[in-house]
Formats: sequence, structure tokens, C-alpha cells
Amino acid sequence: MSAPVFLAEPGALADVRAGGTYLLEGAEGRHAGVVQRRAPGERVDVVDGRGVRLRARVADVTAAGVALDVEERVDEPVPGVRLVLVQALAKGDRDELAIEAATEVGADAVVPWQAERSVVVWRGERAAKSRARWLGTVRAAAKQARRAHVPEVDAALDTAALAARAAAVVAAGGAALVLHEEADAPLASVVLPAAPAPGGPSRDVLVVVGPEGGIAERETERLVAAGAVAVRLGPHVLRTSTAGPVALALLAQRLGRWG
Repeated sequence: MSAPVFLAEPGALADVRAGGTYLLEGAEGRHAGVVQRRAPGERVDVVDGRGVRLRARVADVTAAGVALDVEERVDEPVPGVRLVLVQALAKGDRDELAIEAATEVGADAVVPWQAERSVVVWRGERAAKSRARWLGTVRAAAKQARRAHVPEVDAALDTAALAARAAAVVAAGGAALVLHEEADAPLASVVLPAAPAPGGPSRDVLVVVGPEGGIAERETERLVAAGAVAVRLGPHVLRTSTAGPVALALLAQRLGRWG
């Protein structure tokens, strides 16, 4: 069985090396030592959400936290081609189900989209609380999936801002894909961007998923005019909570992540 993963704050592991020690404290330390009752000798991983992973063993459990002996440090690079789920806001918890599964599949970022047909509206205090809930969802899903990277969660975009982002992504050598049941091009046929040269900036693949009522025709037209491509996921119409994760899984396979 793979080792459980605990999250440190970004940058907290910068100076930790193999052969050293690390004190897992705070909420994560309490969870490891009190809730899970981790004992000396057990294997655990600690990640910072930005690609650093410590493979360690529990040395001691104290009131201050869980003391770890670090056996290995792994710095996992950002993928050359990033998968970004643009998820339309949806009623109930369907949008959160989507980003949870997408994180487990390997999404590198998620973007809330205030689509024309979204029943849910993020404004003011609600927007801040809802985004915080999405942040909690992707953190928990990243831990479940044993990931060293926690996906970024952007501020919500309206369609005008999303079109501008799609245009910028395409101009930078990436791609923007709009899942649409009436599209002619299947997802499997779309040309994906190549990884950049070593040291170059990552290229994004935006995967745009509409709300329960679908993407309005004028929204599709606006995104396509910005350089996006409308694609058909498959022979069946999926819910907004499942379309994104399924598309990301297929793309991850094509990009060699699951080889």
C-alpha cells in the first residue's frame, strides 16, 4: 500500500533534505499522530502542494507533532503540458464533484466559470466562500490521490474573461477545447500541444465544461472565435460532474501521463 500523504505549506520543505528530520505539526500533525495514530517506523509522505515530496518514517509522536526521519526528497516538475479544467458553476454539489474527480485524475488547475446558464451565481461574500470550498476540495482530493501538486483554483471568470484567457492560451502554443455534444470533431482527433523545450514555460490545455443546461450557442461561438475548438467527448451525453474528469483522463493518457 502506498504511504499516506500529509500537506505542508508551500515553501515549508525548501530546506529539508534526505538524511534530515522534519516535524509535521499543526492540523496535519494532529491528524497523523492523534486521528490516524501513526507509530514509529511507519512510512509517510509529506508534500508541499508545489511538487516537493519527502519520503519519511515516523521517528516519534509528541505533543508538538510527528517527528519524521527523511529518507528521500523528490522534486516533481510541473508538466510541460498542463491540463486545466474550466468548470461551469452548477447547482447542488455537481461542480465540486467534478473538480474532486478531476484532481484525482491529474488536473493541474481548475477555473470556475460563471456560464450564462449556470443556476449558481458567485458574487461578493458568496464568491469568496465558494472558492474557499473549492480549494478545500482539491486539497483533500490531492491527498487522496497521493499527489505532490495541488491544483491551482482561479477566481471565477465570466464568458468574456474566459474567451480572453482562451485566446491567450492558444497564442502561447496551448489549446482550448470546448466539450459540446453537437461538435463534429471527436476529442481523440484534436492535435495537442507539444511539450516546450527544457526550461520553457508550460503550455495549457483548457477543457471547458458547461452547466446542466449546456453551453449557450453564443458562448460557444465566442469561445471558438477566440481560438477554441468545439469537441465531442463520445457517443453519450455526460453530466457536468463527469464530463470534465472523463475528458481529462483521456487527455492524460494521450499525453503519456498514464503510460
